[in-house]
Amino acid sequence: MPSSWQKKFFQSADSAATDVPSTSQPPLDYGATTMEGATMPGSKGAVEVVNSDASEEVPDEKAQAGVKEAEAITLTWTKASLAAAYILMWSLYCVNAFQSSITGNLSSYVTSGFESHSLIPVIYIVSSAMSAATYMPLAKILNLWDRSVGFLLMVIIATIGLILSATCHNIATYCASQVFYSVGFAGIIFSIDVITIDTSSLRDRGLAFAFTSSPYIITAFAGPAAAEQFYESNWRWAYGCFAIVLPVMATPMFVLLRWAYGCFAIVLPVMATPMFVLLRWNRSKAKKMGVLQEREPSGRTWIQSIIFYVIEFDLLGVILLAAGLVLFLLPFSIAGSAEDDWRTAHIIVMLVIGVACLIAFALVERFVAPVPFLPWPILASRTVLGACLVDVCYQIAYYCWFDYYSSYLQVVYGTSITVSGYIVHIFDVVSGVWLICVGLLIRKTGRFRWLLFAAVPLYLLGEGLMIYFRKPNWSVGYTIMCQIFIAFAGGTMIICQQVAVLSATDHNNAASALAFLNVFGTMGSAVGSSISGAIWTHTLPGALQRLLPEAELPNWESIYEDLAVQLSYERGSAARQAIALAYADAQSKMLIAGTCIMALSLIWMFVIRDIKLTNSTQTKGVLF
Repeated sequence: MPSSWQKKFFQSADSAATDVPSTSQPPLDYGATTMEGATMPGSKGAVEVVNSDASEEVPDEKAQAGVKEAEAITLTWTKASLAAAYILMWSLYCVNAFQSSITGNLSSYVTSGFESHSLIPVIYIVSSAMSAATYMPLAKILNLWDRSVGFLLMVIIATIGLILSATCHNIATYCASQVFYSVGFAGIIFSIDVITIDTSSLRDRGLAFAFTSSPYIITAFAGPAAAEQFYESNWRWAYGCFAIVLPVMATPMFVLLRWAYGCFAIVLPVMATPMFVLLRWNRSKAKKMGVLQEREPSGRTWIQSIIFYVIEFDLLGVILLAAGLVLFLLPFSIAGSAEDDWRTAHIIVMLVIGVACLIAFALVERFVAPVPFLPWPILASRTVLGACLVDVCYQIAYYCWFDYYSSYLQVVYGTSITVSGYIVHIFDVVSGVWLICVGLLIRKTGRFRWLLFAAVPLYLLGEGLMIYFRKPNWSVGYTIMCQIFIAFAGGTMIICQQVAVLSATDHNNAASALAFLNVFGTMGSAVGSSISGAIWTHTLPGALQRLLPEAELPNWESIYEDLAVQLSYERGSAARQAIALAYADAQSKMLIAGTCIMALSLIWMFVIRDIKLTNSTQTKGVLF
């Protein structure tokens, strides 16, 4: 039956498209399951979907078109196709991990080359806000149309971003490239995660996520070394080569070690092509076998189609969310450079409009949007909300100090790009191995909350110890120890958050639920970067002016803006020691802020239900 908004644009019910909006679907029987941890009808609080079972070996006719296609594919493909899909997803994660390792180590030098080192958080905030606003529309594309279509669209956007990064000649173009780059790669990884959901049972999902994300173990070592080679030759090819390699798997590895940004613009499309072909081929196979039916023509005019998709993708909500995040978060990074600090008119206006947009977004989603991001029972689920709140606190706490961590290691401890990259990516190595163990523990016990209860205090311990060991007089080994603690805890939290959200929904809404979690996480990382940028701009300039030798005081601005200038002073000199102490002062405040925010997770983790994961699949066919 068409929803009320559809009746305004369709002449009859027969003209409704097969890709009708989620709100027009027959209501799910939220009280049907009796699995442990579910909230039953008549009880207080929000109703949760827990371990929804997919018992019939045919696609769910009530599901959205993209979900039906995914179920048809898994019902008709072979174990060889399943293995090929996971190998390709692993390969794409490898490309993403390798490029993020290289470009992440180069970002400080790229911005310094444009004399804009302090803009790192600003760039990250804008790109994160746009990424956060992209997850929900992308989830709609994956659900309404096709997993492969959404995946291909994100590959194109990421490739554009890499090409722009490889060819930019000013900070404005670089900022624009980072928005395309961040949105594209975030979308690629999200699409892969949704395909992982489609192809795994609920109990094995943590293990499946751990497998696809395991390439970070490898790239944590290769990336920093390659980044240093790119920096010494031409950093632009670090982006350029992966814009080509992503589509072309066969690109020689030595190319990656000789060029920098440009290489990734070559690699990305190449690596993505086999995955797209595999999905389309199995989709065609499902149609030939009669498991997947052809979609009927919608019968809409082009104007009706425009209105349909504007409402279906909640365009108003997306605009309000993106604008609200950018306008609210940016002032924290740029207020320090404004003429009257926080009293500057444009800073106040940005904050007011940003808050107004975020409030308007919440009101629109609750009372106005014909098709909200998620059904209200899932939005109100304490398990979903608890997992999202833990994630947002974790991301804020992490990015409060992470943005300048590589620069901190090079300035304070004198490490090279390679060595600082190794330390920064300890998280990837340790968590990459540990995630497999977490997935196995969840599979063995059928529960995940007990792991979360251990991870949150361990993370607080690691970040708290970093406050104590941040000063130049301590060995870098203590910092490495703290990073190991954070890696064990952070990796555990990531898997537990994903499993928690997915255990509280069904397959039809799994992509939207995961997108909801990613929105919270991306918002948290943007807030963390805002706090980091605010502390940086309000702490480091004053510390430099206070600590630098008198002879170097006229140069404090160039020192503040350029990492290369900071590193040009010999270790042990009075100027270098002053710069190191200024960094330690800023890093201390960042870590204190992050630790205080993370402490809130000690409350949020008790909000999550202790759901028993059964052998129920949620999905169908040949699975991981």
